[in-house]
Amino acid sequence: MAYPPRYSVGIGPTLTPAVRYLVIASVAVHLLKSLGAGDEMVAFFGLRPYFVLSKLFIWQLGTYLFFHGDLIHILVNMFALWMFGCQLESTWGSRKFLKFFFVTGIGAGVLSVLFQPFSVIPIIGASGAIYGILMAYGMLYPERLVYIYFLFPVKVKYFVAFLGVVAFLSALNSPGGTIAHMAHLGGMVFAFLYLKGWLSLSRVRQDYYRWRIRQMRKRFEVHEGRDRKKEDDYWIH
Repeated sequence: MAYPPRYSVGIGPTLTPAVRYLVIASVAVHLLKSLGAGDEMVAFFGLRPYFVLSKLFIWQLGTYLFFHGDLIHILVNMFALWMFGCQLESTWGSRKFLKFFFVTGIGAGVLSVLFQPFSVIPIIGASGAIYGILMAYGMLYPERLVYIYFLFPVKVKYFVAFLGVVAFLSALNSPGGTIAHMAHLGGMVFAFLYLKGWLSLSRVRQDYYRWRIRQMRKRFEVHEGRDRKKEDDYWIH
């Protein structure tokens, strides 16, 4: 028996579990920050490079991702997380997606600390991880279309490349600006390295073992060559 096809009307991807939790956590933190203790929370949980290095406030490399400056800031980031993150989570699974989110977000924070080690101005926002998600989306689905202002279609690979160039130039021209351009660039860099497997500990171990094996083979060949030379020197006819 044949059933008629079912049609549904929707806008954007279905909200996936990990993205939902990240959105809820970010919104909850933003509401708490808006109740009056915002300055103290940002000072303690926002990313301040000098305090990470001098006082070992290591947790700030992860907590800064859940703080945002104003309503527009959090809306833009959560919208991008929903639009592009849900597809990645559906493809990878929730565990791998969450790992990717924090690897790129923390990596963006690390790069910001390295380039501004004496800054005490808090860096907040999930933009580093969001730019990492955009990079991953562009690498996995380069031919898909993104509609700029919902009107102008652009292929994802060109859109991501444009964002990367803008982040790079902005980081060079205004490293002390209110927008952490280095974090944007760092998120894209760490996303690229992660997807290429260059941040994998197992791959690092494998490369190290291959290097050791090559070194051992070279030593064996050298010793074998020396032994043969000695045999040749004392060969009696």
